[in-house]
Amino acid sequence: MLPVKKTSRSRTRSRRSHQRLQATNYSVCKQCGNSKLPHAACDSCGYVNSKITLKLGEEAAG
Repeated sequence: MLPVKKTSRSRTRSRRSHQRLQATNYSVCKQCGNSKLPHAACDSCGYVNSKITLKLGEEAAG
């Protein structure tokens, strides 16, 4: 069955307003000051919190 009336542009866009992309929230590493994802280890220094620090090393090629 076909719709009786055309859905207006504003009604369509109002319905889709919550489907937009969300900006990624970054936090600052307390140890080195670089930006990192919250609740994740820092990419540059491996710092997570005061009790946990990951040891980052070079990956062996080959």
